Amino acid sequence: MSDPLWTLDAFVEAAGGSTRGDAGADITGISIDSRTLEPGEAFVAIRGDRLDGHDYVAAALEAGASVALVAEDRLAELPEDGRYVVVADPMEALRGLAVAARARTGARIVAVTGSVGKTGTKEALRLALAPSGKVHASVASFNNHWGVPLTLARMPADTEYGVFEVGMNHAGEITPLVRMVRPHAAIITTVQPVHLEFFDSVEKIAQAKAEIFEGLEPGGVAILNRDNRQYDLLKFLAATAGVSTIRTFGEDPAADSHVQKLASYPAGSSVDASILGNEITFKIGAPGRHLVKNSLAVLTAVVELGADLARAGLALDTMRAPKGRGEVARLTLSDGDVVLIDESYNANPASMRAALAVLGEAPVTRPGRQIAVLGDMRELGSDADRLHAELLLPIAEAGIDTVYCAGPHMHALWQDLPHDLRAHYCEDAKDLQEVLLNDVRAGDVVMIKGSLGTRMGPLVEALKKEYPPADDIAAE
Repeated sequence: MSDPLWTLDAFVEAAGGSTRGDAGADITGISIDSRTLEPGEAFVAIRGDRLDGHDYVAAALEAGASVALVAEDRLAELPEDGRYVVVADPMEALRGLAVAARARTGARIVAVTGSVGKTGTKEALRLALAPSGKVHASVASFNNHWGVPLTLARMPADTEYGVFEVGMNHAGEITPLVRMVRPHAAIITTVQPVHLEFFDSVEKIAQAKAEIFEGLEPGGVAILNRDNRQYDLLKFLAATAGVSTIRTFGEDPAADSHVQKLASYPAGSSVDASILGNEITFKIGAPGRHLVKNSLAVLTAVVELGADLARAGLALDTMRAPKGRGEVARLTLSDGDVVLIDESYNANPASMRAALAVLGEAPVTRPGRQIAVLGDMRELGSDADRLHAELLLPIAEAGIDTVYCAGPHMHALWQDLPHDLRAHYCEDAKDLQEVLLNDVRAGDVVMIKGSLGTRMGPLVEALKKEYPPADDIAAE
């Protein structure tokens, strides 16, 4: 029988609350969603932008919640026979639980931020650290003002390695989060023109990302992308924040951790690298140069946290690109296969360039084609049309054969595309569906990418429905 995540007494003290009703059981987990809550977990009634957790307290108790953490001013409208920990503000109480969870652990902690690649790097860290000890990491993209404290509050006391993703849309958002996490190592994957509607410049984005240094533990290490244009600024900001140890990663041989030899194939890469002077050969079970580069940051953190580098390298071979973030499938046509790269979860200029490079690296059997199906990138402010048009260069560099475009901003790219690359343009992604289903042929490699709001995901599902996938190509 494993120890509970929280004893009731410790939970109440950390939350700064008091109990009401028959609250007596220890707490096995923490949930903010009554639909997925497991019996024995505490339910935290958070008020969000659209939903208020207090409306779901009855459902959570019915599902077997050990207690519901609720606001005192809402108690009168909740079931009278409920099990409650009552506080002034459940969100503030969750932050209290987060701080207490961090204080009670002896874990070595790493935090990840960056314009692109946070979630993939977090997942790679989870895999790479697991052979060396008990790992706790944020699920999905729990990287905001409630996701980070929730992940901390869920961290068992006997955790040996903690992995946290920290995100932001505005300046000032990372500082309070990283001061709760208090990492021993902080990775910035890259700084790119993302969320430009909220920032005047890429330098301002770099300054916001550099807030991650504010929470570093004494003697902590900053791990920076030496190839990034903002490297010098980030290095300066790290030093200004009192960070004494800065490690670098990248393709530049002067980086502390760099690639020596690289072989790419549809399902991943084989890498020879030097990690802080340690020679290592490893495989990554998902495609893309950006994953190779970020794996250098991951393995640098492994060394800095005192974990086993060789076993970490072996673990990266089990990495798989998640749905919508580079997942590769082989679709079956009557006369052959189509390789489908699903990048439909999100898009910005940096991740779009990375995805186009992956497509360009994918081998095709002629007359098969490398096909890019591109939807609008959101949150780019007044520069949106220019940034869409600038995708012409990475398309040309990758040697893409044909391009489909969806969305009003993508029209700026469409106008600049050479006629022989133009396949089809429409304002709405759903209007590409029939054209795409009719156009694909055996031997093609198709990459679909756009911001979530552009709704490129249904195009992926339509192709899979029309041409059911064979076994996942990444398993070969």
